[in-house]
Amino acid sequence: MGAHEEPIESRSPDEHLPPIEQRVLNDIIKAIYEQRLRPGTKLGEEALASAFSVSRARIRRVLLTLSHQKLVDLIPNRGAFVIKPTGSDARDIFNARRSLEDLVVERVAAHPEPATIRRLRAHVRSEVAARHRGQRREAIRMAGEFHVTLARQSGSRVFLSILEPVLSQCSLIVSIYGGGLMPSCPVEEHQSIVDALAEGDAEQARHLMREHLIHLEGTLRLEVEDEQEPDFASIFQ
Repeated sequence: MGAHEEPIESRSPDEHLPPIEQRVLNDIIKAIYEQRLRPGTKLGEEALASAFSVSRARIRRVLLTLSHQKLVDLIPNRGAFVIKPTGSDARDIFNARRSLEDLVVERVAAHPEPATIRRLRAHVRSEVAARHRGQRREAIRMAGEFHVTLARQSGSRVFLSILEPVLSQCSLIVSIYGGGLMPSCPVEEHQSIVDALAEGDAEQARHLMREHLIHLEGTLRLEVEDEQEPDFASIFQ
């Protein structure tokens, strides 16, 4: 932050934002996932306020929410930056994710309710449709949301609250470093996991999930190139 900028006020990560701030939040998250905002990009309050035609106070609240979601680093006396995970960070995040998703699939497999399986299969069908339409970014987003949906179906608010920020970071890492023309999270692997869950086979579901996440991590290219100062007005037009 500059010398005359006010500190970002405290706000609970669970507190809902007003609609205008939610719109700004959603647009920034989308720009991060679509690689229009690169890792390490400084999110200047004044430039963002101008791009969105809102006050800096609103931007500060949005940036704080992004920091709770682990998508932005707030650095005292410097400002807000899109997170720039290192290779070591990525490995640690995926290690934590594997352990957490083990617990999720075990919980879902223990009681594979028909409604749960229907929701998961419907999500997989939507992933397939996005891929067939050639909507790579949409397919990547939905691939990440499959895991959020699975966590919700576990019925554990604790699992979901712990896993959501980890999944957000993984989605960002995959979006930035995945490379290639198709999503790095194969929909066929999602389908196999759902099939195992439908059978109540926790051991197979855990095995498939671990193989899936190992495969996903193996597709990553963790080099980061330096970028020029972003033009927020162009990015968010």
